Amino acid sequence: MLVETLAFALVGLVVGAAALLSLPAYFPSGRTLTMGTALVSALLSGVIAHFALDGAAPAAGIAISATASALLTSVLARPDLAAGRRPAHRHHPHRAGAGAHRRHRHA
Repeated sequence: MLVETLAFALVGLVVGAAALLSLPAYFPSGRTLTMGTALVSALLSGVIAHFALDGAAPAAGIAISATASALLTSVLARPDLAAGRRPAHRHHPHRAGAGAHRRHRHA
């Protein structure tokens, strides 16, 4: 179990580093949060997979660990805040002279 735990930790660090290196603008929350989320999710999902599979398939446990770590790390991604993208707003600013087209009833 010790070797598998080290493998799970390594998988988490690789997933976190890959996320930060491949798409750094998508993770504005910081390196510590991203790496910590990847590491903890890989460790927890790996241990759960180990006990669920009764330790019979360590390769499957590592694959489950990598998948869960990638999925939970992707929750932190914020592509709307990436450089070069404008956040989408529901309300458009009022234009000058557009008062005649308002649907509001004035009392």
